[in-house]
Amino acid sequence: MYQPTLFDFSPKVYSISEINAYLRQKFEADRHLQNVWLEGEISNWKPAASGHIYFTLKDAKATIRCVIWRTTVSQLIYRPQREGEAILARGKISVYEAGGNYQFYVDDLEPAGQGALHAEFERIKAHLAAEGLFDADLKKPLPAFPKRIGIVTSPDAAALRDILNVLWRRYPLAQVILSPAAVQGEAAPRQLIAALNLLAQQPIDVIILARGGGSLEDLWAFNNEALARTIVACPIPIVTGVGHETDFTIADFVADVRAPTPSAAAEIVSPNRFDLEQNLAGNEIALTDAARQIIHQTRTDLNRQTWALERLSPQNQINNFRQQIDSLTHRANRAVRHRLDLQRQQIASLASRLETLNPQATLSRGYAIVQKDNTVVSQTQQVGQDDRIVVKVSDGEFEATVQTSGR
Repeated sequence: MYQPTLFDFSPKVYSISEINAYLRQKFEADRHLQNVWLEGEISNWKPAASGHIYFTLKDAKATIRCVIWRTTVSQLIYRPQREGEAILARGKISVYEAGGNYQFYVDDLEPAGQGALHAEFERIKAHLAAEGLFDADLKKPLPAFPKRIGIVTSPDAAALRDILNVLWRRYPLAQVILSPAAVQGEAAPRQLIAALNLLAQQPIDVIILARGGGSLEDLWAFNNEALARTIVACPIPIVTGVGHETDFTIADFVADVRAPTPSAAAEIVSPNRFDLEQNLAGNEIALTDAARQIIHQTRTDLNRQTWALERLSPQNQINNFRQQIDSLTHRANRAVRHRLDLQRQQIASLASRLETLNPQATLSRGYAIVQKDNTVVSQTQQVGQDDRIVVKVSDGEFEATVQTSGR
C-alpha cells in the first residue's frame, strides 16, 4: 500500500484507500489523540454479534462515532444504564479506512463528573513519584509469622468480615487488633491517618489497610497525599487491599505490598495453617529420623570407645600381667618339679650304686674286712706271723692273730 510521508498535491490521481491510510497515519502520529478523555451523552448503543459495541457520543453541537472492541468489553467495570446517559470515555482517535471516517476507539468508561478526580489523581501520583515515594527500596519486608496483625478499616465494613474470616481460617494463632476509621467521606483521610499512627505506637508486626470496592469517589480517601506520606513514614509494613482487582489508589503505590482485594491482603500477611501443619509433620519425621541416627551413631561410638578404654584400662593391663605371672609361675613350678624328678632319679641311681658299693652289704654276704693298724689288708704280703689284725664282719668285729703267713 502506498504510504506517502508528505501529501503531494501535484497533478496525480490517488486512490481513496491511499488517502484514508494517509489520514490514519496522521491521526495515530499525533500523541494527543492517542490518550483522550471525552465527555458526552450516549446515543445508539448497539452491541454487535461479534462482541464489539458501537455507539455515538454527542454533546450539544457535535457527535463522534465510538467503538469498544470485544476484548475491551469484557474488562469494563462500568457500563451505561440508559440512552442519553452522560459518561466519561477514554481511548484514542483514528480513521476507519474502509468507511473513510474517523472514530473514537474506547478503552474505558466512567460516569460523567469524574474527569476532575482523574486529573487530581494523576497530579498527586506524578508529584509523589517525583519525590521517590514509590521507590522499591522504601518497601519494608513482611514478617513470615506475625504475632499481632493490625487492621485499619471501618468496623461495619464487609471487608473487615472477609479479612477476619481469612485470618481465622489460615492463621488463628495471630492476635488481630482493629483500629477503626471511616473509609469514605471528607473525614475519612484524617481518621485513617489517626488509626495508622495509633497502630504504629503498638507492638504490631504488620498492618492491613483495606476497604471494599466502589466508585472513584468512594475510594477517594485513599488518594489523599497526607495519608500517602503517613503510610511511607510508618515503621510497620503496610499491605493495602482497597477495592477490586482493577482499582488502584495512591495508597497502593506507597504501600509496602498492594493486594487486589481485602481478602487477598489477609492471605498475603498470614501463612497457611495447613501448610504449617504439613511442614511441622515433615520436620517432626525428619527430626525423629535424625535423632535416631544420632543415637545409633552415638551408641556405636560409645561401644567403640568403651572397647578402647577396656583395652587400655590399667586394670585390664594388671589382669594381663597377673595372667602372665600365673603362666610364668606355672611354668616355673613345672620346671622345678621336672628338675626335682630328675635329681630324685639321679639320687636313686647313685643310691643304688652306693648300695652296691657299700662294704656293709658285702659283709652281709659273708665277706669280711681285715685291717691291720687301721689299714685294710687286701694282700697276704701285708701281714706276718703273729700280727694282730682286726676282722670286721656283718654284725661286728673281732681281733685275731696271724698264725700262718700266706707267703
